[in-house]
Amino acid sequence: MGGGPAGASAAISALRSGVSVQITEKSTLPRHKVCGEFFSPEIAGDLDQLGVWDRFLEAGPARIRRMKLNFGRREKTSLLPEAAWGLSRFAFDALLFNRAVQLGSAIRRESSGTETVIAAGRHSSGASRGRRLFGFKAHFEGPVDDAVELFFFDGCYVGVNAIEGGKTNVCGLGPEDYLRRFGFDFDEIVRRSPALGERLKPIKRSIDWLSTGPLEFSQRFQADGVYRAGDALSFVDPFTGSGLLAAVKTGMLAGNAVTKGEPPAEYLSQCRLALKKPFEIAGIFRKAVNSGWAEMLAGLIPGRVLFSLTRPGK
Repeated sequence: MGGGPAGASAAISALRSGVSVQITEKSTLPRHKVCGEFFSPEIAGDLDQLGVWDRFLEAGPARIRRMKLNFGRREKTSLLPEAAWGLSRFAFDALLFNRAVQLGSAIRRESSGTETVIAAGRHSSGASRGRRLFGFKAHFEGPVDDAVELFFFDGCYVGVNAIEGGKTNVCGLGPEDYLRRFGFDFDEIVRRSPALGERLKPIKRSIDWLSTGPLEFSQRFQADGVYRAGDALSFVDPFTGSGLLAAVKTGMLAGNAVTKGEPPAEYLSQCRLALKKPFEIAGIFRKAVNSGWAEMLAGLIPGRVLFSLTRPGK
């Protein structure tokens, strides 16, 4: 297993049950990663089960109470059903990984090829060049807001939300051919949306842009003898803001399944039940965005309902 949120959650779950664990992680952790850095309210219960909820709060996550959707001509604002959280991947990866090490996990830098839990991240895209999707992200400093904001424009979308330390995370996704038109100059790209450009005026970028890709939304529920978790199992459209919750949740399920000796097929059944709804809703919404119907759809569906539809099941 890797040392990211899914792998570390699986390791902690197994270690707390008395099982020896070895994490295979080639990269040096923690590090900044392209990520929305948004945590659904439900993360509290999962992190409490892992015994790291207090550590999460000590990291100083920002509270997020509202949601804004911007489609250029229309802006939709609503209160979240419960307050959510914003915390950088740098801080979150550190607290989970360090906890796994403190509980006794061994660390290996090279794969042995015999890993039981696979949490090595998403798969490469099979889309043709130009049509592939790439993600990008940077942190900004300046006035913060208590809303998670999504800006949709020209086949791209960008999410904006506060994180710890009075910073704001700006993370987006766009098609390769569009990004290439501007030489992958993300400062220029975010200005292509007048509303987003206006939103970013009071804040200043504090780190270089990071990018990743190509990305592919996919799920791998094949019972192949291993326990896939996190993005290695299901990479859902990041606009849902459910990726980190799903990573922790599937990591916990994988760790518990291995500890109890549950067959991979039974574990996959639990994951399918938890992840099916947000993946399907994300697919519908993405088609609506690409066809130009998302603005009308957002106007018809209450924001609280849309948010609830994209949460993983228990």
